[in-house]
Amino acid sequence: MARATELNWGGELSGAVITRYGHGIPCERISVIEAGHPVPDTDGLIGTRDMLNQLSNLDVDDLVLFLCSGGGSSLFEVPAEGLSFADIRSINKQMLLAGMPISEMNCIRKHVSRVKGGRLAEAALPARLFTIAISDVPGDDPSAIASGPTVPDPTNRHMALDLINRYKLDLPANVIEFLQTPAAETPKPGDLVFARSKFTMASRPEDMINAVADQGRFMGYQVVNLGANVEGEASEVGRDQAFLATQIAAAVSSVSAPVIIVSGGETTVTVGKDGGRGGRNCEFLLSLGIHLRGNPIVSALAIDTDGIDGSEDNAGAFLDPLTIAHASTIGHDPQRYMAKHDSYSFFEANNCLVRTGPTGTNVNDLRIILIDPRTQ
Repeated sequence: MARATELNWGGELSGAVITRYGHGIPCERISVIEAGHPVPDTDGLIGTRDMLNQLSNLDVDDLVLFLCSGGGSSLFEVPAEGLSFADIRSINKQMLLAGMPISEMNCIRKHVSRVKGGRLAEAALPARLFTIAISDVPGDDPSAIASGPTVPDPTNRHMALDLINRYKLDLPANVIEFLQTPAAETPKPGDLVFARSKFTMASRPEDMINAVADQGRFMGYQVVNLGANVEGEASEVGRDQAFLATQIAAAVSSVSAPVIIVSGGETTVTVGKDGGRGGRNCEFLLSLGIHLRGNPIVSALAIDTDGIDGSEDNAGAFLDPLTIAHASTIGHDPQRYMAKHDSYSFFEANNCLVRTGPTGTNVNDLRIILIDPRTQ
């Protein structure tokens, strides 16, 4: 996004970008900082502080362009006054292990941050602020993308405290004490800090899913489009889509056109403290394969569009009708891997990982299930 801005911006331009390690590309007038994801690290902290410093001496004639994409909740962070960076890391780690939906994680993140939940809009004043965002969240809620640094926050600190109690997060006492004070509250709709701020969405997961569906129809497939907003536990979504695929497979004949089931969205994985390796796409795919029970005409692919599934080096994985059966015969019991949430290791052992490298964008997950009666 920054490089495209450089290539299309005719006037004076300066700034900085924070992206995850290995995802930076060279820019001429904009500095590029790589940092930790999905847990914030000190490189992200340093980069965010630098950005705040760049906003500190602006006036009414300046324009701040904020380019916002998925991953910003981890990469773009400075703790609220009185909280430490160790507090922020502890919060993020516990939320990830608890398998919280992204909307609930962001509710807590916003109320312990100096930049999230509209606070960056406050920091940019009195300059004009224009946000261009690429959505990676179900429903495309602007306040959910990177935890909404430049838009009003519809949640409040009491909601954050309720979530902490519901998920039994063991947070430091000073974090709880801070959330109980008015200082933790974020700017709300109608707040004057947004008077000079505008927001536009450049791309959405639905655009990607519809493009895949259209291409499938062009190639002669029947398409079942489940949309871009699928959420829930990855293993349960895998089970449910296996049931749907099995029903469709039973209804087609050898002369039927092949069918693809297309879906996007953001599932979750509740791993606990002893979880194995693997992101939500691999977990979905392993559950799908187990529940398909070796259906001879069903194959599948599940990947994250940014090229990284969770925190590993793969975008996702694929399976064909023989994957699960073959794995079992060579001693790789899929149920055992599933119980340990170790889907990456399962697909790695069976040469089914998909590695694309960084793609340069993030419009959430893509899952394709192929039902091809010609393979029967």
